[in-house]
Amino acid sequence: MTARPVPALVVIAALAITSCSGSSKSAGRTSATATTTTAATAAPPAVDCGNPVASFAPSGRLGAPGNMPAGSYMAEIQKRGRLVAAVSADTLLFGYRNPLSGKLEGFDIDMIRQIAQAIFGDPNRVEYKVVTYAQRIPALQSGTADIVADVMTVNCPRWEKISFSSQYFDAGQKVLVRTDSTATGIDDLAGKKMCAAKGSTNIDNLKNYPKINVVPVDDISDCMVLFQQGTVDSVTGDDTVLAGFVAQDPYAKVVGAPLTSEPYGLGIDKKHPEFVQFVNAVLEKMRADGTWKQMYARWLKPTGAVPDPPPALYGRTP
Repeated sequence: MTARPVPALVVIAALAITSCSGSSKSAGRTSATATTTTAATAAPPAVDCGNPVASFAPSGRLGAPGNMPAGSYMAEIQKRGRLVAAVSADTLLFGYRNPLSGKLEGFDIDMIRQIAQAIFGDPNRVEYKVVTYAQRIPALQSGTADIVADVMTVNCPRWEKISFSSQYFDAGQKVLVRTDSTATGIDDLAGKKMCAAKGSTNIDNLKNYPKINVVPVDDISDCMVLFQQGTVDSVTGDDTVLAGFVAQDPYAKVVGAPLTSEPYGLGIDKKHPEFVQFVNAVLEKMRADGTWKQMYARWLKPTGAVPDPPPALYGRTP
């Protein structure tokens, strides 16, 4: 397979993640490497948690910024003076470092800014820690981060380890191929090399396609490097992530119907259910006052009408 020219924007995005304060997705890594497996990484064991998108209902109306309830985790964050958020720096449209300004931007970044605004009255009181998909849950469990906003799918196996806010976005897993590919979906890629990120639901879902030669990598951006080098034939990921790749690479296209539904939630450690309830109150306000729709229009630039945000579903007991 012949390698193609690498668009400059993709190179910039890949390099920019190494400059973020805090942990880096690419720390200690100089280039992406491919290791093909004949089967996808084994999926987590089946866990029944009821409806995974059901979260904890808000406990009441949001209090005034800067006046968090005594003894709550929000008060601890307020005392510290900053919200610590684990995010992506290379997911265009959702969480990426603007190569011109050097600032982290995107839909997920704005979600975090809304939480900081509700706690401090200042959306800039955030310390960002850039993580890989596989590092998201450990960052919460270790206390390295207060919250994760990184295109993270809510599912039952993850509820066993962490808690989630109510759903704030609805995505789906798709496949990216070269523009000259005749493939119209994943079934046309049997025997081909498909890249997916470790620690993602995307690579777990490939267990349903045993004829695909899976190439697991540390982060989805590594997939795009291998794709542009001609090392892999395709990439699978959430349609939100792949849309960012297509926006940067004129040689790429997304094909086929969604393989899955991927509801996104904000991840929070299980020890802090009151913080989940607080975040859910912030999300309720964003749905009601039009903030969610404004963010969608700003970052996702729809060709038609802006959709309504996913409705909140509660019923889970803290």
